[in-house]
Order: sequence, then C-alpha cells, then structure tokens
Amino acid sequence: MKRKSSNKDLRKANSAKKDEFYTQLVDIENEMKYYKKAFRDKVVYCNCDDPYESNFFKYFASNFNALGLKKLITTSYSGSPIVGGQLPLFEVAGSKGKQPFKIEITEVPDIDKDGAINLDDVKYLLKHDKNTATPLRGSGDFRSDECIELLKQSDIVITNPPFSLFREYVAQLVKHKKKFLIMGNQNAITYKEIFKLIKENKMWLGQSLNGKNILFQIPDHYESYYKIIDGKKYAFPKSVVWFTNLDVPKRSEELVLYKKYTKKEYSNFDNYNAINVDRTEQIPMDYNGVMGVPITFLHKYNPRQFEIIDGLNRYTVLDVAGLNDNAVENQRILEF
Repeated sequence: MKRKSSNKDLRKANSAKKDEFYTQLVDIENEMKYYKKAFRDKVVYCNCDDPYESNFFKYFASNFNALGLKKLITTSYSGSPIVGGQLPLFEVAGSKGKQPFKIEITEVPDIDKDGAINLDDVKYLLKHDKNTATPLRGSGDFRSDECIELLKQSDIVITNPPFSLFREYVAQLVKHKKKFLIMGNQNAITYKEIFKLIKENKMWLGQSLNGKNILFQIPDHYESYYKIIDGKKYAFPKSVVWFTNLDVPKRSEELVLYKKYTKKEYSNFDNYNAINVDRTEQIPMDYNGVMGVPITFLHKYNPRQFEIIDGLNRYTVLDVAGLNDNAVENQRILEF
C-alpha cells in the first residue's frame, strides 16, 4: 500500500535529515536546454551526485561534446543511502560499495565508432581509463577540504543539494564566487540569506518548473512515498524551483500590466505602507507606490522592469521600473 509524500516530506527532511531526493533526467533536460551556450569551455562540477548513479552525471557525460565542456567533475558522498546500488548507471571496476569517488572527464571520444557520442562511450571510458575515476580520501561531503578544492577548479556548479543544508550550500557557492544552477524548494526564497541574494540580483529563479510538483526518486528505506515505479519509490514534493545566477530568458521578458488601481480593489497593509496585490497578474499598471506581491511573482521577475526593495514573511517589496508603455515609472513593489 502506497503512502502519500508531499511538502510534509520536505519539512521532515529538515529535522530528520532525510533529504535524499534524486532528480529525474527529464527534469534536468528541461532546464539545461536554456543554458547550453553558458557551458561551452567551462568546468562543470556536480558535487552532490554519485558519479555512477546520478542523472546529472548522466546528462553532462552523454552531452559532453555537444555542450563543448572543458571538464566534468562529479563526487559522491559516503553517507548517501543510494551509493553503491540503487540507481546504477555503470558498473565500474574497482568500485568498493559505499566508498566515495570522484570522476573527472576531459574527453569523451567516439570509442565504439558508431558516429555518435552516448553513454556507451562514457561507460567504456570509465572502465578503461584508470585516471578518470579516483576514490576520495574523505567522505565526499561538499564542505570537506577535498571537495572545496574541486569547487575552486570549477566554473559552474549544478546539482540538487540536500534540502536541510540549502542555506549553507548556497553560502559556500557565494563565498567562492561560483556560477550555479541548483534545485530547491520555493519556500527557500523566504530565508533571509536567500532573499538578500535575490534582492541584490545575485540569485534568481530558473526557467522551468516554476514551483510545480515533480517526482523524485527516494531511498528504499523511506517509509513515506507517493508511488512505486518499476520497484523504485518516488516522492512528489510541492513547489520545486531552480535557483541560478546564470542568465535565463525569462529575466528579460517584460510582464505586461493591464489592471488599473482603485482604492476599493487594493487594500493597504496594517503594518507596512504598501498596497496588497494577491496575484502577480493583478499588479496595477498605474500605481506609483509600494505594493506587496506573493513570492510567486519572482517567476515573472525582470530586474529591468522591477526592483525588489524589501521582504516580509511570505511577500516581497518591489520597485517597478515601468518598461511597459502603460506602466508608471518607478512603480514600487513589496514582496512578502
């Protein structure tokens, strides 16, 4: 009998550290297609991904040449319950169960001479090039000195980090001034450390997902799950988004405003000098003042059109630059 899994699993993950959610390949592909130019001649590091089991590794290894990568680095974590068998992509000689490994790939030749580069070529490379796969000395934790040294070598970090360590994970990326594209829960927007980065245009939301619910594979020992597919357990957490500091198309898309302000329709907050806007599409085009909008507004956020000025609880304060011909210049928005 299946047991439902939703946002409760994400909340439990923060307290019980059961935050092993493994991303499906289709969700990775749907987002990566918007950044292909950004990957050329870059070192990509997936530092929360077992090299032999991760779909992030699978995507970048099989598309190594098409993306023009300079290097791909992936590392596993010894504490992960899936290391050594739940999501096997490859069987690599020398692997010792839960021993953490790193894989560094600088070339994926067409070894089988079929005219295409695919996972068979990567599989052959891993089996026959001893310099490609190397055991880690430590646990593979992204905070370890060993993994930080690999981080310093990278240009772009891409992964699905542990939900319970999201603040710490992002802080490390910012400290080392790395480009990144990572998954997280939409509620992370309300963390003061994360919101500050969004306000300062140092982080924004990716192109796809937009807070939708998607399936993640979870370890077999998790009691709560949404469904079983081909013998594997899956969770269905709500409000998943991509966070990034890479340029993305929707950040330059102008939000067309059509509503007009009336005192009757837009009430004021009791504790903040701003009007309340319940939905993004209800932002008035002719209001020259501060307004509060829901965090979902950030899926439409264009920094040339709006300026975030503050944040309270679940909302954000914005300043709308008025690129729309019908909008008022310097219109301001508060997101809570």
